[in-house]
Amino acid sequence: MKLALLSVTDKTGLITLAMALAPHYRLLSTGGTYETLLHAGLPVQRVEDITGVEELFNGRVKTLHPVIHGGILYERTNAHHLEEAQKHAIAPIDLVVVNLYRFQDTLAASPHDEEAIIEAIDIGGPALIRSAAKNHAHVTVLTDPMQYSAFINVMDAKGEVPFSFKRQCAAVAFEHTAQYDQAIADQFADLKHEDSFSLEALGKRPLRYGENPDQVASVYTTQPDVPYSMLSAQMHHGKALSYNNYLDGDAALSLLAEFEKPTVVAIKHTNPCGVGQAPTLLEAWHKAYTADPVSIFGGIVAFNRVVDARVAQALNEHFLEVILAPSYTEDALKILTQKKNIRVLTYLEGTRTSTTHLRTIRGGLLVQEDATQTPRFDVVTKLAPSESEMEDILFAQAVVKHVKSNAVVLVNDGQTVGIGAGQMNRVGAANIAFAQAGEKARGAVLASDGFFPLPDTVE
Repeated sequence: MKLALLSVTDKTGLITLAMALAPHYRLLSTGGTYETLLHAGLPVQRVEDITGVEELFNGRVKTLHPVIHGGILYERTNAHHLEEAQKHAIAPIDLVVVNLYRFQDTLAASPHDEEAIIEAIDIGGPALIRSAAKNHAHVTVLTDPMQYSAFINVMDAKGEVPFSFKRQCAAVAFEHTAQYDQAIADQFADLKHEDSFSLEALGKRPLRYGENPDQVASVYTTQPDVPYSMLSAQMHHGKALSYNNYLDGDAALSLLAEFEKPTVVAIKHTNPCGVGQAPTLLEAWHKAYTADPVSIFGGIVAFNRVVDARVAQALNEHFLEVILAPSYTEDALKILTQKKNIRVLTYLEGTRTSTTHLRTIRGGLLVQEDATQTPRFDVVTKLAPSESEMEDILFAQAVVKHVKSNAVVLVNDGQTVGIGAGQMNRVGAANIAFAQAGEKARGAVLASDGFFPLPDTVE
């Protein structure tokens, strides 16, 4: 019979798998896994029964033995390997079922217990997984209970599984140990030189296409359950999000997180085209929309309060790609879902934390932290701003931070009345903002994302 080694921390589905294996495999196991299988009435051997060495050092050494790793690693088609295996009485191990000590759970439960954290670092498990994955031409490795039913389904009458399945399992195994090691490395990050870092990206979601239809694209999650994140948002209605939807949605939520009062942000091509703030959400929406009713067509709109039926009815009068809010009333959802193509999402609220931003350049990355510093003002004019003007100044400064440079933003009474974005010079950005604002520029404040080297823009 074939030989299967089972040693798992997560025992979900273990008995079902072992029962399916029993007609084809001798079961070999360790510690708690052995006791679980034995208690279920399954025929099972201890590892020490074939190594001749009992578990050592409180279980730190159990499977680290040539009989175990030799049985996993030797090539079944290599004459020299076969000769050595026979010489040392090493039986082939054809299936390895292993998942690892719960390091991250231990860290979360006992973040200051150094001894518990160290003991939660699995050594034998990763060694078994990597050995089996390396020799996947001859050995199957299962690292997740979610794989068990697939294994049972593809296993033939002789207990064999296709090479394609083994190879797929090997890929999952290497990813599993890489993520596990990264979690441990992150725990010791404060002790290492900051001349390198690792990035873990999970949950690949293919997108229909990228920024343009001829580009292949995907979205990954690097950190789950982040407030004001498109990747934490829940879809209520509409078709799948596009590459550009993710970019625009992220821009909308990043700007929205700046404000506490009722605010509405409208985004087009990652730039705000209208931002409104008012005592009520409906008034804020009206300000955001009338700021630039042309550009908002087909845009993304984000709210920082519950969207009710009155707001939903106002939204339904316009063509929008995506609506984002912390929640919706039942009546609001009924109204918004009348349109087939609009995407309606709920984003995760919470405390806004500083995020590291990565930007790729050819051959490398640029890394920076969020710009979260509160603006500090020096009044250098004879005339000091009034209280309402200062409110508009703070509002404008928050908005201009999220507009592509060179950027100039005009704000009047909690409404962006002119936005000049992405220009090669600041005068050009100002001209665009003033042309858009027209008469609304009277009494407005102006914010820039950089200093004025010459007085021409202000003049």
